[in-house]
Amino acid sequence: MKMSTRKKINPVRDKSLNGVNKIPSNFQGILWSVNVKNLDLEKDKVYIIHQVLEYGDLNEIAWLFRVYSKKEVRRVFEKMPMKVYRPQGFNFIKDIILGLEKKQISSERYVTTLY
Repeated sequence: MKMSTRKKINPVRDKSLNGVNKIPSNFQGILWSVNVKNLDLEKDKVYIIHQVLEYGDLNEIAWLFRVYSKKEVRRVFEKMPMKVYRPQGFNFIKDIILGLEKKQISSERYVTTLY
């Protein structure tokens, strides 16, 4: 049996973001206000986290947790609110996705209305 001498090539990636170094181009629909090519995963994380939580599907939210730790997503959600959520979306994200159902968080700093 012949052994392969080929080495696997691992691309250089930013280890601080769990090996992810760019946002998938198909996220443009949920990160619509900026070209995803121009977003920085660290500098723009507040915008990225809130937009993906509110407008992303479960696969996109799973990607979010591969990039940022659950602790970091919770910290951004609690300490840096953005008024982008619908009432149902806010409660689902807060209670189910982030597991903050026992925490008193006022929706006034998160929920936007059309009226």
